[in-house]
Amino acid sequence: MISYATKDELRRFSSEIPLNERVALRKSASSRGLVGSTFLSHSSKDEDLVVGATRVLENHGAKVYIDEIDPEMPPYTSDETAAILKKRISQAARFVLLASKNSQQSTWVPWELGIADGDKGMGRIALFPAVESSNEKAWTSWEYLGLYRRIVWGNLEGYSDPLWMVLDEKKNTAIRLREWLAG
Repeated sequence: MISYATKDELRRFSSEIPLNERVALRKSASSRGLVGSTFLSHSSKDEDLVVGATRVLENHGAKVYIDEIDPEMPPYTSDETAAILKKRISQAARFVLLASKNSQQSTWVPWELGIADGDKGMGRIALFPAVESSNEKAWTSWEYLGLYRRIVWGNLEGYSDPLWMVLDEKKNTAIRLREWLAG
């Protein structure tokens, strides 16, 4: 049985970290080098979920990059913004989209996913669904999101305890999140 991360769980993962450490985590995720990193695409309306998702990813070996505090980003959206985002997505080893209702409505998130798809192919992209209940699947009806692997919690054959994994529902296969991030 697999389950998706709920928004409440991601908020709890975040709240378990003292506020000053949450701020430091976000700053480090926007200022580190991108070689071998994981680009975390998300809606700015999901600020309350980003630290929790970052914590899950970093606890599994990722070096997460978040664009909004990147010192090279211009203060206003421009051609330069798009060029820097393209460069950052290309430099990152992996691309994770924090999938929520807000990300579906974002103008930038689907664009970033399209850039990543063209640059990375399916194997280095995963969705990290953030849902209201752990078995909610309404978000999968967003046509293009059904193409990608998903970060889920559950039982994986060969392991006695539940764990975070990257699931390919079409092939009914999964790999441990740590292994996918390192691959």
